[in-house]
Amino acid sequence: MELPRGQSAFLWGPRKTGKTMYLAESFPASRRYDLLQTDLYLRLLKEPHRLREEVCAMDERDLLQPIIIDEVQKVPALLDEVHWLIENRGTSFILCGSSARKLRRTGANLLGGRAWGYRMFPLTSREVPDLDLLRALDRGLIPSHYLSPDPARALKAYVYDYINEEVRAEGLARNIPAFSRLLDAMAFSNGEMVNFANTARDCGVDAKTVREYYQILADTMLGELVPPYAKRVGRDIITAAPKFYCFDTGLANTLSDQRLGSLKGERAGKLFENFILMEMLAYGAYSGRDFPVRYWRTKTGLEVDFILGDSAAVEVKIASRVDSTDLRGLRAFSEEHPSMGAWVVSQEPRARRAALGPGRHVDILPWRVFLDRLWSGKVVPS
Repeated sequence: MELPRGQSAFLWGPRKTGKTMYLAESFPASRRYDLLQTDLYLRLLKEPHRLREEVCAMDERDLLQPIIIDEVQKVPALLDEVHWLIENRGTSFILCGSSARKLRRTGANLLGGRAWGYRMFPLTSREVPDLDLLRALDRGLIPSHYLSPDPARALKAYVYDYINEEVRAEGLARNIPAFSRLLDAMAFSNGEMVNFANTARDCGVDAKTVREYYQILADTMLGELVPPYAKRVGRDIITAAPKFYCFDTGLANTLSDQRLGSLKGERAGKLFENFILMEMLAYGAYSGRDFPVRYWRTKTGLEVDFILGDSAAVEVKIASRVDSTDLRGLRAFSEEHPSMGAWVVSQEPRARRAALGPGRHVDILPWRVFLDRLWSGKVVPS
């Protein structure tokens, strides 16, 4: 995060992704307000104006770095004080938290464009050069889980904390049992199109409530809703139903009470797809590109896993050998969108290029090679 002097920012990200440590290392001289400290939380909840009074009393040298407020969503009224300090004193802030949902729901002041938005993800391949793919797909890439001697226990605690602190304590869902059933359904259908009506029957609520619950999952950053690519050229395509992916593969495994023992099979393929999606989203956010990610599917069943903006079509295959039948979706998509690059991410040992049609080709890459090209800006050109 590089901020010009005087610029404020929001930093959002799921719990335990390392936001607090990152800010401590990046801004060691900053004054910090950690709202997980009960005494500080209660004091500012009762008297939010104390923030303004304390900042106004600070020495100018202490204001050279932005003031950090961690877990800012716990005291929404602080944002009015932050707004006043930005406007009247030129103070800069970094406002950190796991969800902006409570702030929006309570009508809190989101600073009207005065703060830039940033997002933090779990670990990426750039941060773990020797990444163990099986370990990553099984445990996920939340730092403490990937490295934990007991990842199963850590992941179960994470789920418990999410339901009790992010959902119940924040008043995000009135029917906790139904919401818990939705989490189970989400985990078993991770990476698939969401059928709101079927899920509603399984959870014992109406379809409108299921849509609201999925939005809660997205707003609290537990997952990603990936919409369909709706630019129709010739074929009838799916234009309404989104797909949902959990933000972390370890969490998806824990919610479905499964572990991954090998890099083979349908479940491994879905988790691999999930992993690649999060890498692409992280690249988009960290590079400042923020391209939309969608999927493409025809009503006859032809599909491409991910469409990145209007630049690239990406198919993800866990197989160590990609054959022509694996390219049917990309071949059909490239006929209608020939200007887009086409990529297959796989476990093949070497990169190769295959024809899709006259003047069209696809690069079939080992997953490490694809991620290297992604992070170097070669998959989504600027």
